[in-house]
Amino acid sequence: MKKSACCLAFAILSLPALAGNYAVPKNAAFEEECASCHMAFPPQMLHADSWRAMMGNLSRHFGSDASLDEKRRTAIADFLVVNANGRKTGNTRDTAGKPLLRITETERFVRKHREISAATWQRASIKSPANCVACHRQAAAGNYDEHAIQIPK
Repeated sequence: MKKSACCLAFAILSLPALAGNYAVPKNAAFEEECASCHMAFPPQMLHADSWRAMMGNLSRHFGSDASLDEKRRTAIADFLVVNANGRKTGNTRDTAGKPLLRITETERFVRKHREISAATWQRASIKSPANCVACHRQAAAGNYDEHAIQIPK
């Protein structure tokens, strides 16, 4: 009994360390298309409804036309939906109940970055809150551990 209690205690104590990490599933089409313009964000950062909404309107993707042929769009959307979670991110709907499309608007992101000033986001070395790799150097590998953050000058 002591051994299982020890294992349970270890597992519980490791949860905070894992909270800043996301598994980054492999998908060639997702990496090729999405990472050609920005970091390929871990699908778990949003709920399936958010990914469906985003992938359903790629002609107006944050000010860019990111349209894809239907077969490729469907394949990437299916991959994102299957791997979506949003559990760590908190509420991923706006006040009108629409799915959030920006990870930077999720409860978790807002809570974790509440101490970052607007001026910091505007630094040439960062440019925007969506540029995760500016401060989270291992973000592309799914590591957002707060102990490994390096905010550039």
